[in-house]
Amino acid sequence: MANISEIADGLYRITIYVPDPGMQFNHFLVVDDEPLLFHTGYRAFFPELHEAVARILEPAKLRWIGCHFEPDECGALNHWLEVAPQAQPLCSVVGSIVTVPDFANRPPRGLGDGETLSTGKRRFRFCATPHLPHGWDAGLLFEETEQTLLCSDLFFHMGDPEPVTESDIVGRASRGLAQLEAGPLANSVAYTSRTQQMLEGLATLRPRTLATMHGSSYRGDGARALRDLASVFRDTLGKP
Repeated sequence: MANISEIADGLYRITIYVPDPGMQFNHFLVVDDEPLLFHTGYRAFFPELHEAVARILEPAKLRWIGCHFEPDECGALNHWLEVAPQAQPLCSVVGSIVTVPDFANRPPRGLGDGETLSTGKRRFRFCATPHLPHGWDAGLLFEETEQTLLCSDLFFHMGDPEPVTESDIVGRASRGLAQLEAGPLANSVAYTSRTQQMLEGLATLRPRTLATMHGSSYRGDGARALRDLASVFRDTLGKP
């Protein structure tokens, strides 16, 4: 059964742990007037994730389904669109042009860099992050009310750790990156001429919570963590 943790007011982290390869897959549900699910999970995850969402709210009430075009983030998108008739995919402008319309059963809403979306009491700012950590269409959502950054694959780390940590998230991410680079998924994280600039831009948002897709979420000085992560990327991946 998926594990559910409320990591910020009205923001639920729904975790499915897969022993092989030893990794958490985290999905984030925002309860508001227009509920939002960030990450659909793989198609195979849908029954388990659907049951978990139903413990919090009626899945048919979902209004927005956010994703980056990658199987663990959008694989079950059409399953969710079937059970939530008012839901609309939410992605970057690039995703809304290049990938999602051909895949999804319903047209997406594409968000430009800095564009905002209100779900009722909350306002989300879209942060376009092309190739950070990977994918032309990559982007993150920053929830301005509670100052939570939905991080996608940033701060990736292995294992089945606690839902939220206030300790060294950057050290975990550094070890996670080293594991990636040493295995068959090497070069999955891009390092471009804009990587440092984009991470600095995210740091200026001063997030209080970093909602990590793989591994513990982090509560603390998010700006410092993002700047330290930029140093890890630079030192590990090298300058372009």
